[in-house]
Amino acid sequence: MIEIYKDWNFPDTQYVRERTEKQQIVLHHTVSGDSVNGDMSWWLHTKERVATSYVISREGHLHKCFDDEYWAYHLGLSAPHFAKVGISYRPLDRYAIGIELDSWGALVQHTDGKFYPVTTQNGKVVPNLKCKAVENIYEYCSNQKYRGFQYFERYTTAQLATLGELLHHLMEKHHIAARYKSDIWNVTPRALAGWEGVFAHASYRQDKSDVHPQVELINLLKAL
Repeated sequence: MIEIYKDWNFPDTQYVRERTEKQQIVLHHTVSGDSVNGDMSWWLHTKERVATSYVISREGHLHKCFDDEYWAYHLGLSAPHFAKVGISYRPLDRYAIGIELDSWGALVQHTDGKFYPVTTQNGKVVPNLKCKAVENIYEYCSNQKYRGFQYFERYTTAQLATLGELLHHLMEKHHIAARYKSDIWNVTPRALAGWEGVFAHASYRQDKSDVHPQVELINLLKAL
């Protein structure tokens, strides 16, 4: 049994207490700071029942929001997302287990040389200087940016170790088979059609960059 660092025991109003057969596991990152507490506080004060079953902190601590047999909204999909690949809409949130890695995600470099989370001003992506600079940097080649970004916060060794344990646990519990395919880093009809496996949020939506294809994460997924 995988060790839960903290069970937040979300109230029934924050997720859908309906058991469904799971077909997919979807990896996200939070786009947030150093503490999981802020993520949980945000979800617990919204009415939309947006959440994932699990959040993994940078220290590798596993936080549970609600039992993975139930579900909440975490994909943000509507009919146009499916129509773009010639597929009819289907309520995939019901059948997909969400996992969040605590991370700022995409970063941009400021004139001070430091890297900051992104924000948008007048339609232009700029450093969010209200946040502190991020030191744990993962860099892509300038001609191989991911979703338009060259820099991301690196997922930590501890995070990925916990993620690997959790994926094995969930795949065994829910009988989900996973064979790594590199199409998960782009919008793929496999994900939107509800095929069985482990996907990134970016597998469903072009406007998402979570999770990014850090080589250590790719190696973890290949080892499944």
